[in-house]
Amino acid sequence: MIVALSNSSWRLPHPSFFLVGIPGLEESQHWIALPLGVLYLLALVGNITILFIIWTEPSLHQPMYLFLAMLAAIDLVLASSTAPKAFAVLLVHAHEIGFTVCLVQMFFIHAFSSMESGVLVAMALDRYVAICHPLHHSTILHPGIVGRIGVGVLLRGLFLLIPFPILLQRLIFCEANVIGHAYCEHMAVVKLACSETTVNRAYGLAVALLVVGLDILAIGISYAYILQAVLMIPGGEARIKAFSTCGSHVCVILIFYVPGIFSFLTHRFGHHVPHHIHVLLATLYLLVPPALNPLVYGVKTQQIRQRVIRVFCRKGTM
Repeated sequence: MIVALSNSSWRLPHPSFFLVGIPGLEESQHWIALPLGVLYLLALVGNITILFIIWTEPSLHQPMYLFLAMLAAIDLVLASSTAPKAFAVLLVHAHEIGFTVCLVQMFFIHAFSSMESGVLVAMALDRYVAICHPLHHSTILHPGIVGRIGVGVLLRGLFLLIPFPILLQRLIFCEANVIGHAYCEHMAVVKLACSETTVNRAYGLAVALLVVGLDILAIGISYAYILQAVLMIPGGEARIKAFSTCGSHVCVILIFYVPGIFSFLTHRFGHHVPHHIHVLLATLYLLVPPALNPLVYGVKTQQIRQRVIRVFCRKGTM
């Protein structure tokens, strides 16, 4: 049943949306799906390996690795919330997505992106305590505190993002139901509404500024103190060693925030950026960090690297 609103618009009680994929590149979308598939496979294998190594190795049950396990679990959910439907759109042209399914996918993508940002702040805190207060590291960040931080990050992501689907349900969607994305992105869905969307836009902007703004500020303050402490260490070799303990975390921060901020800004202000470029980068933003994070920590963290080699060498000799 549909209810007429005017001569040219209709209110759909339970609309379905049409996911275009990569607008303007429809003829080559199946080729684009191949590298996305490789990234998703890397994300699955890499993050499951990280979780397995940390779970089975008691010596890695320390704050740094427990936060890394949280990051790996979040990355698995984030990649799996995006990739399967994106592949269906790009490979077999399964463009239709139900309204409820769209809202669920959108909630998971944005909620777990917020959680990943929160875990990066927690990892910055861990590096700050390890370098600035090394003698009290195990006392300050004991397992109970690490668990509370994890629960806090989880609850923040859930409670801040629950209003997204609730606010979208009150909107009126008219005849236009085409989403120029490979997945359900919040602002892309909001722009389809033909009713007032000021509250949705304002809340989306507030959440983005609150999460990303405060998290980047917290990370920046942590690294300002870390830099100050490292520069006071006598001897160049000791300074390099101290800096190297932060190298993996800095790489992960750049991988996560740089494309995310670019996607956020182009969605609201980048009217001159080609739409297919924006959509492609927004899709990569949800797959590249989950795929690269395990590689970064596997290569740059000796304890992880040694245990991965030990596991695969043991399997190779069996």
